[in-house]
Amino acid sequence: MYSLNGLSPDIAKNHQVRKKYTIQLGENELVLKELDLLNEDANVYKLIGLVLVKQDLAEANANIRKRIEYISAELKRLDGSLQDLEEKQHSKREAILKVQQRIQSHQAGKAKA
Repeated sequence: MYSLNGLSPDIAKNHQVRKKYTIQLGENELVLKELDLLNEDANVYKLIGLVLVKQDLAEANANIRKRIEYISAELKRLDGSLQDLEEKQHSKREAILKVQQRIQSHQAGKAKA
């Protein structure tokens, strides 16, 4: 069970991870656009560690598309998780508000007595 205070760090972390994936998605979409501009016989190199390795254009294109698909799926998952966390946070706030109202009405009833 989540406490109201426990939800805030989870929501912040979700936003942070989502921002990272959004940046990666933009970078990969830019790479895909650049690959689409190339001729079929163009040389494409992939940076692996400190070494540039020659890669087939079709393979590079397929890899980028898979990466974009993966990142998009992760963003969708994060959006669902964020929505769930925000719903839990809203529910906790409503429960706290109801308890506060009961306490106030109880104290008002004591004051009249």
